[in-house]
Amino acid sequence: MSPPAAPAHPPPPRRIVVAITGASGAVYGWRLLQLLRELPGMETHLTVSDAGWLNLRHELDLGPGDLEPLAHAIYPVADVGAAIASGSFRADAMAITPCSMRTLAAVAHGLADNLITRAADVMLKERRRLVLLAREAPLNLAHLRNMVSVTEMGAIVFPPVPAFYQRPQTVDDIVDHTVSRLVDLLDLPNPRA
Repeated sequence: MSPPAAPAHPPPPRRIVVAITGASGAVYGWRLLQLLRELPGMETHLTVSDAGWLNLRHELDLGPGDLEPLAHAIYPVADVGAAIASGSFRADAMAITPCSMRTLAAVAHGLADNLITRAADVMLKERRRLVLLAREAPLNLAHLRNMVSVTEMGAIVFPPVPAFYQRPQTVDDIVDHTVSRLVDLLDLPNPRA
């Protein structure tokens, strides 16, 4: 008679860091958090820049209380000693959505001067998935060079360019398509695929 099988342990949750910066398009971060909340086995860690909070309020009438139910943890952007600032924090991926050109430049030049850029620096040094939803138009040469730089370091630059082959009927359709593609780039199961 063989011994009873050991009980199966559930896999650890997949940790995703989400950062929202001051570029227009706070809706992308908001929708990403909503979508991640629908996925089983996800653990979201959120940080928002000061300008990101302004845009959440200005564009969506949202404040910290609106985001708290969607994230397992929220960290102040000035807390560079937070868990997500360490390579020993096993995050599976990070999305900066939207990513301002200031944040892009800081990541491109290794300026870990706040929690967002420090967490992004950790993702790069640990060779983990980092996706930047770069939001600006038109682009100047500094923007383009910074995009090349972060791409060479291993990040994925993903501007939220609408795809009209989906025949979107509303702005929500456009946002949802972009966020769905972002989930794919984070290498996560996509409930809307």
